[in-house]
Amino acid sequence: MTAPHTAQPALRFPSGLYGVTPEWNDAQTLEQAVRAAASGGMRALQFRHKSPDRGLRKELAQGLATLCRELGVTFIINDDWRLALELKADGVHLGQHDDPVHLVRAEIGPTMLLGVSCYANPQLAQRMLAYDVAYIAFGAMYASQTKPLAPPAPLTVLGEGRDLCKHCAAPRPAVVAIGGIGPQHAQALALAGADSIAVVGSLFMAPDIQAAAQALSQPFSSLV
Repeated sequence: MTAPHTAQPALRFPSGLYGVTPEWNDAQTLEQAVRAAASGGMRALQFRHKSPDRGLRKELAQGLATLCRELGVTFIINDDWRLALELKADGVHLGQHDDPVHLVRAEIGPTMLLGVSCYANPQLAQRMLAYDVAYIAFGAMYASQTKPLAPPAPLTVLGEGRDLCKHCAAPRPAVVAIGGIGPQHAQALALAGADSIAVVGSLFMAPDIQAAAQALSQPFSSLV
């Protein structure tokens, strides 16, 4: 296993807790939850909402973009790079069914953060690194309620991703773990090579969101 981090690495994406929004339609509830998560140490947020109602998605995302700027939280929009540009979000996340990464990089320009899902596939990650991505995400690391059909990814893929990123120019891309992650998993993921953990349910469905964020962030505290 990779040894725990002992110093701040030069990363293109924040280390630690990366919250991913549940598909809530109430802006006030969502923003209160995000504020609590940030108070507990969440350093980045991905807005993920699959509603076909673009007006609703834009309204929710606009509120979160403003809040994240206030809180100093990096704000990423899932899939919809056009909305990310419109709202001046920090970045966009792409999965396998979204627009091709080369097209999106050309449209968003060289400075907007771009994160990509690489599942359990280091070869895919290696190809994605050619597009100056901010992070490569691997998972599902554990059984996921958000994506119950997602194939599992072994812990070893995180170390393989870290090795790939070592060959990139500084600051290097981050390695993100995603899928079914709870506080009980965070230490093992950090030891295995994750710079950041992307979390939905065990963060935003927790009875105490701030405490959950603190527990999820704790193994990465030497990085922040």
